[in-house]
Amino acid sequence: MIDSLVDQSRPAWNAYTQHAFVQALGDGTLSRKAFLHYLRQDYIFLVHFSRAWSLAAFKAETVEDIRQCASTVHALTTHEMPLHVQTCEAEGITLSDLEKTDEEVANIAYTRFVMDCGLRGDLLDLLVALAPCVFGYGAIGNELAAQNKDMLSQHPYADWIRTYASPEYQDVCHAVSTLLDRISCRALGDRPDTSPRWTSLVRTFNTACVLESNFWQMGLNPP
Repeated sequence: MIDSLVDQSRPAWNAYTQHAFVQALGDGTLSRKAFLHYLRQDYIFLVHFSRAWSLAAFKAETVEDIRQCASTVHALTTHEMPLHVQTCEAEGITLSDLEKTDEEVANIAYTRFVMDCGLRGDLLDLLVALAPCVFGYGAIGNELAAQNKDMLSQHPYADWIRTYASPEYQDVCHAVSTLLDRISCRALGDRPDTSPRWTSLVRTFNTACVLESNFWQMGLNPP
């Protein structure tokens, strides 16, 4: 299902995965101030993202689905968030500082949109709202790792790139794709693009891509 959603949202998806922030991150020209500003906001984002996946577990109808949602929460809280903490601590930003970060408007808009989709809709609505972040970071990680394969060890943002290009993160993407397909088939049948809900789901996915782009733009404009 994820391929169909991306195809139907191609302009927004490309703007998100090829944003100027991503380009600067990939070629190493992104300022450290901008990167740390982004990381602080992203740490807060991941707190909300973990809550959203916990809501997905609550909305799940089978033990298998609950287990998958819980596994994603575990990956967020034990793999992604510690990277943010370690990187910031190396720059003198403590965990306490991270937790006290004031959320910017772009962060609030995105995280509350996702939670609203989950609270108003069913598990499929929530998974579609969550999907751009999961799959976009996986795609970006792979692309940036390929671009820097011969000099990644000297790259200023090597840890970030390695995290999202890693087999562990790619396994998360695969597992979420399988979950999304399973829930979609259960709710819409084996041709989701023929369902009356399809237009609404594409709109949700597209909006989340736009909000991801806004999040990158926020990162480019540190206070």
